Amino acid sequence: MPFDRTHEDVLDVLILGAGLSGIGCAAYLSRELPVKTWRILEMRDDLGGTWDLFRYPGIRSDSDLHTFAYDFKPWMSDNSIADGPEIKAYIAETAADYGIQDKIHFDRKVVSCDWSSDEGLWTIKTDATDGSGRETWRARWIFSATGYYDYAQGYRPDFPGEERFQGPIIHPQDWPETLDHSGKTIAVIGSGATAVTLLPSLAADAAHVVQIQRTPTYVVPVPKQDPLAKFLRPWLPKNWRHAILRRKNIIRQHIFFTLCQRYPKMMRGFIRKANLKRLPEDYAVDRHFNPPYDPWDQRLCAVPDGDLFRCLRAGRCSIVTGQIQTFAETGIEMEDGTRVEADIIVTATGLNLKLMGGVEYRVDGRLVDWADHLVFKGMMLDGIPNFVMAMGYTNSSWTLKVGLICQYFCRLLSEMDQRGMGICVPLRPDKDMELRPLLDFKAGYVQRSVDKLPRQGDAFPWQMTFDYDEDKKMMRKGRVVEPELRLSPLPQPEAMEDKL
Repeated sequence: MPFDRTHEDVLDVLILGAGLSGIGCAAYLSRELPVKTWRILEMRDDLGGTWDLFRYPGIRSDSDLHTFAYDFKPWMSDNSIADGPEIKAYIAETAADYGIQDKIHFDRKVVSCDWSSDEGLWTIKTDATDGSGRETWRARWIFSATGYYDYAQGYRPDFPGEERFQGPIIHPQDWPETLDHSGKTIAVIGSGATAVTLLPSLAADAAHVVQIQRTPTYVVPVPKQDPLAKFLRPWLPKNWRHAILRRKNIIRQHIFFTLCQRYPKMMRGFIRKANLKRLPEDYAVDRHFNPPYDPWDQRLCAVPDGDLFRCLRAGRCSIVTGQIQTFAETGIEMEDGTRVEADIIVTATGLNLKLMGGVEYRVDGRLVDWADHLVFKGMMLDGIPNFVMAMGYTNSSWTLKVGLICQYFCRLLSEMDQRGMGICVPLRPDKDMELRPLLDFKAGYVQRSVDKLPRQGDAFPWQMTFDYDEDKKMMRKGRVVEPELRLSPLPQPEAMEDKL
């Protein structure tokens, strides 16, 4: 029979999610605040998060691993752009280095988080994914490292006539391990990072792969292996190499993003020229590689060693740009009359955004509506005590920002201990403030859910920031307790007894 179990010990921190962010937070706590007690709750049966969930062919990072990796653990592989299994192995190795694995409780789906001001703690309820029972956890702080999309299902629009198609229709988030695509003709619907990853990976064994895109995306070739990493390997210790490569790539990312923001027309031309150089002669570059928006209005797609372009030159894959009219028995018909034959259709149509893993939060019995709250330093929310969320960069490597959040979190916990304080809550200022979306980003998965997200303000510390060097100064060396943070001691047992 299912059981109910309450963990009586009150933890200092309960980390939700054992992906890159959750394992990173645990490692920082172990390194910087070893006396703190913490545990990780993970819904899946293994760590890795994104890198355990996605199993489609070619799954890889679209950021270089010298910035996507942790600052305290050098990335040792020759591959600067790495595949999913290699990244997951790196996360697992980090967990082993800091004894994290034994503090992860797998197969726990968090169903509710309730804050009590009278007790000064969170009560977290979880259900075992095998249906065996419910557990109750108690913690002073929650660090939400659940990511921002729905792990249960990806975004899958309905297409006219799809019930007529005689072959399998697959979303990359639910890739079947037993699928044999060798010798098959495959249509991949989508234009983002997943689609441009799938094309060359599937084409290695398929008869032919066609990408069907409504509008193009910016595609940028990048080296899979960093030449500077190879050069430095014989000469410098691994920590020095990692620091140099990380710094170099941070500067490169910043310059490229800044140029795209300030000189979009020039950078559009630069990217077009890079594409044209690698595409077949007389290729319709302006039809298939010329987006209707400026560079970095949406995230760019990186292709390691130009593998997508090689695939196109070899004729193993092709691109069709336009509107889908209907699915047919043996393929897809476009509005312009083009017919795409297919044995398999892959809907690489994106993600569903789900903030905080869809968990129900309450503060003193009041249900939290995320859209009513304002972000503080890109990591906390006004009116919600002792709560941190891991939210990385959208214009650079996700982990760069998450690492800074973890470091600031450790500084804040230490400062509170020194002051004898146990509760911390950001308070929204009384003055009027222009409110903007949390993620000022035009990607479809963001725009579909933007009204459900918290907001950001128009001035520090209520803005989302995207400059690593400025954030580093603020998070590592800036003031720990801003005037907008209200600190208070934990409730005393006598006061709690009086209320009872």
